[in-house]
Amino acid sequence: MPAIVNSIELNSIAEELEIRPKDEIISIDGIQPKDLLDYKFQISSETIDLHIKRASGEEEIIEIEKDADEDLGITFESAVFDKVLPCTNKCMFCFVDQQPCGLRESLYIKDDDYRLSYLQGTYITLTNLNKKIKDRIEALRMGPLYVSVHTTNPDLRVKMLKNPKAGDIVKELKWLNSLDIPVHTQIVLCPGINDGEELDKTLSDLAFLKSNVMSVAIVPVGITKFRPVCELISFSPEKARNLIHQVEKFNKKLGYNLAFPSDEFYMLADYDFPEYGFYNKFGQLDDGVGAARLLLEDFNTHKVKLPAELSNPFSFTIATGQIAYKIMRPIVKELSGIKNLNVDLIPIKSNFWGANVTVSGLITGSDLIDNLLPVKNKIKNLLIPSVMIRKYTEQFLDDITIQDLEKQLETSVKVVENYYSTQEMINLIIRNK
Repeated sequence: MPAIVNSIELNSIAEELEIRPKDEIISIDGIQPKDLLDYKFQISSETIDLHIKRASGEEEIIEIEKDADEDLGITFESAVFDKVLPCTNKCMFCFVDQQPCGLRESLYIKDDDYRLSYLQGTYITLTNLNKKIKDRIEALRMGPLYVSVHTTNPDLRVKMLKNPKAGDIVKELKWLNSLDIPVHTQIVLCPGINDGEELDKTLSDLAFLKSNVMSVAIVPVGITKFRPVCELISFSPEKARNLIHQVEKFNKKLGYNLAFPSDEFYMLADYDFPEYGFYNKFGQLDDGVGAARLLLEDFNTHKVKLPAELSNPFSFTIATGQIAYKIMRPIVKELSGIKNLNVDLIPIKSNFWGANVTVSGLITGSDLIDNLLPVKNKIKNLLIPSVMIRKYTEQFLDDITIQDLEKQLETSVKVVENYYSTQEMINLIIRNK
């Protein structure tokens, strides 16, 4: 994939040069950048020759003089400009394998790219690192990296990832440790497979590497209606409670919080979310760890700005996944005390993936239409979280667009960018006071 421009910063060098979205950076000083890391290094000179191909097809080389540390102000459609490193595993819990046929091609790509892990926080398994890649990681000291561990039992990891090369995860983590490269780790927990005593062993092994293991996110296995019959089962409320107690015991013995159950476990167990201090620096927000507590704390901080009443009636609707719905209920209850304000909160059931999928990030456009169309006359000013939308686009996972949704529901749709902040919602209310 080429280095395609997605957006340009205001008052930047790129804006001055009239670089536009869909333009392509072909080379810098005659060298084609393979990824964002190459690009950042290549533009660090005070003078560069930028070979650009306009969206119109016209090509030109632009001579640029700038400060050595000055950025051009370009955001790209992808952080990788050559081929994304593919995943060589066939994990028993892989979500990509649980999708229906007929979706866009990009949804079937299994990436396991160390560059995306460093630049965007995606998880990698460390099973496809050759000498050239390791040399680059070592030279650049790229960190933090986000690593899918799942288990430190070599035989079990080989079984779970269905890759004979997957058993050396502890060795690879020790290598990163020797380079002082920090890592955030993830365990996709599968009942009866890598939980219980196996989880105890994995957590103990990761704690031994505490000098560079910054956190361990534990998330429940996701099962869609498209998964073939297999040994995987979903977590029950009882098993969720047991997991939470197991992690609490481990952290207490360790003397600090290293392991963090995802918010979904607390919802399933019907437990209150841990207090703010439990999550340290919230290093695993994108994995659903601590987002609920951060959202609640954010609302409690900013709700003092809310008016007691609005001068004119104003309404908006919040559509979200079923987990976030439970989190948002107390917030919406408080908002209902504002005179002339009406807020509807609608949980979206995933007809697309099946009842077991409850997170907002997997809600599709068709899910929203299926759930909201029957009550569209009650919907005004629809708010949805940005995690539902593909990055740099206005498309849902099933390629339905925001414009399609607005047309079907006959209302405006606002995408709330920060899904663990209530600031945009509060500002919306204040603007209408």
